[in-house]
Amino acid sequence: MKILIVDDEEQIHYAFRKILPAGATVVSALSGEEALAKLAEGPPDLVIMDVRMGGMTGLATLQTMRERYPRLPIIIMTAYGTMQTAIEAMKLGAFEYLLKPFDIPRMQRVIEEALATARAQHRGVAAGPPAAVPDASSADAIIGVSAAMQEVYKQIGRVAEKDITVLIRGESGTGKELVARAIYRNSRRASRPFVVVNCAAIPDTLLESELFGYERGAFTGAQARHAGRFEQADGGTIFLDEIGELKAQTQAKLLRVLQEGEVTPLGGGETRRVDVRVLCATNRDLHAMLRAGQFREDLFYRLNVITIEVPPLRERREDIPVLVAYFLDRFQKELGRPVRGLDPAALRAVEAYPWPGNVRELENTLKRAVLLAKGPLLTADDLRLGVDAGAQAPEPAPAETPPAAAAESLDSIGWEALLERALARAVATRGREKLMPAVERVLITKALERTAGNQVQAARLLGISRNTLRSRMSKYAIRVEPAVTPRDES
Repeated sequence: MKILIVDDEEQIHYAFRKILPAGATVVSALSGEEALAKLAEGPPDLVIMDVRMGGMTGLATLQTMRERYPRLPIIIMTAYGTMQTAIEAMKLGAFEYLLKPFDIPRMQRVIEEALATARAQHRGVAAGPPAAVPDASSADAIIGVSAAMQEVYKQIGRVAEKDITVLIRGESGTGKELVARAIYRNSRRASRPFVVVNCAAIPDTLLESELFGYERGAFTGAQARHAGRFEQADGGTIFLDEIGELKAQTQAKLLRVLQEGEVTPLGGGETRRVDVRVLCATNRDLHAMLRAGQFREDLFYRLNVITIEVPPLRERREDIPVLVAYFLDRFQKELGRPVRGLDPAALRAVEAYPWPGNVRELENTLKRAVLLAKGPLLTADDLRLGVDAGAQAPEPAPAETPPAAAAESLDSIGWEALLERALARAVATRGREKLMPAVERVLITKALERTAGNQVQAARLLGISRNTLRSRMSKYAIRVEPAVTPRDES
């Protein structure tokens, strides 16, 4: 078993020699050009390659390798995980795409899977030649570096060039249309029309004629023939947003389009052939609608060939600072407002807020804050989190909480999930952000705020001595003014 490692960092080669399966022969290359020369001497069973290298890039090398060795499994890794890089890597036929610093057990699992694939291919299970890759046009930006978004990027890359129906699921504001546009822009239909239909925004009485068109005289006011959205998208792609809002009659006509590739305009008996790729999205539970008889089962299975789940923002909080930086940079230029960033309290509030409206809510919140900001740093008052959505401030907790209730409360806040995200962040930054000091500082600060600066009560709340609390306050330079209580004159 021979494995080729392609990376311009020597320590990466050393690290792989430690984690590769026993008995593996390791071949090293420091550039794409050197890797291709090593392949010419005899192809390995697996290639593991970086994206950013001097000279020939990893993606360019990947494309050449796939053309010359279509059955060779190639794992791509990078410390700079962008949407377009992930999409391109998967379009070009990468076996897998992983971010540095990678999780060692996961990398080992991927290596085993790739080697198993290589063994199967040597037994005569051949892979087809790589698909031709068109020049990629500029895609709408999807911002996110989290593992969840990397999976979305890889799915886009896998399905973009395959002319199949894709169902995009996710809550409102997660960016389902951006995913659809990314699929379209990376498809073979990218030079053809892209037609967007919001099924929830068009009245039921008009939706059928909008989708399928109508003939002159089909109804009062139909003075001329009108081509529907499917005819307008002929040769290209149609994106049906909020597909769960379609009524039964429209569902039946849509099913015929998907099955037969034909549309029948309203008021006409003649069908017209259309060649359209269908992408659709919903924030509704179509399985529940199936059980309730609100959505046709045959249509569901026609639409649900491939499903891409777009995660809500609360499940990828590590993307929040990246999104904040992106939106602030955009809005200060658009609005001509010199906003540099968020003050510490505002940033903590943004990261703790649940964002029920997801990325769209974050975008609108920051745009309003930039527009109305009184200074170069946005404050929590500028953000007004939850105010416009009608959210109410939480009621203060009672002074004393029974032990059993306290334990139940701790379980209910999902502290294990929070710590998992914090650990993942520490791994992603290679320990530059020290986890324990960060957690201690936040806990102590919050306890002191909760007790209005009373150190005795804060220490009791945290389960530590007052001396330990004062030591930690000194260590982390925490300053909280104590509460002023009236003197007891009795």
